[in-house]
Amino acid sequence: MTILEFARGPAFQAALWIFAFGVCWRLAGVFLMYRRFDRSQPRRHHLVAGGVRAMVMRSLPPHELEKRIVFQHVSGYAWHLTFFISLLFFAPHIPFFKQFLGFGWPTLPNTFALLSGAVALSILLALLWRRATRPVLRKISSLDDYLSIVLVILPLATGFMQYARLLPFGMRYETLLGVHVLTICALMIWFPFGKLMHLFLAFPARFQAGVLLQRKGVEA
Repeated sequence: MTILEFARGPAFQAALWIFAFGVCWRLAGVFLMYRRFDRSQPRRHHLVAGGVRAMVMRSLPPHELEKRIVFQHVSGYAWHLTFFISLLFFAPHIPFFKQFLGFGWPTLPNTFALLSGAVALSILLALLWRRATRPVLRKISSLDDYLSIVLVILPLATGFMQYARLLPFGMRYETLLGVHVLTICALMIWFPFGKLMHLFLAFPARFQAGVLLQRKGVEA
């Protein structure tokens, strides 16, 4: 069995099951936490409106910190957007999704998708360097922070190497493609158990916080 066969077969299937189970397990745990019934008298009603407001307002930087965190805020949204553009609309990726989902969708020009991937990769490298060199960020960073960034960088880096046919150490193209798929498997396995899970938890958590604060009469 070659690396590519292993990556596309047992490795990807195992990663997919771990990803699906981990995400469901984390989401179930979060929703079960909020089953407790609050018997206090609500000070405000329209709880859903409070939750939606919190989702919007907490997606923006606080006014008091806006100038200090503008780089993190803008770069965070930018790399998420460009990463998912390159993931979902790059033509070579669509057959892969179609194999599992049974349907595909229109693609963007390869140049645009590659440019999006390059922007995402550049921002992530800048964020990694910033986290490793800024004393305050370095002090508050954990292994999860570094590992999550690196595991997102690796599929982008190996994808560019594969597309450009940059084969290190005399590696065959099929081997590099297998390595690229294995980096995706590693990302999927880590996803539910690290901070990358915020993709699924961020907005539900903001909504729930808004509902609780609205009930107490506090604006989120």
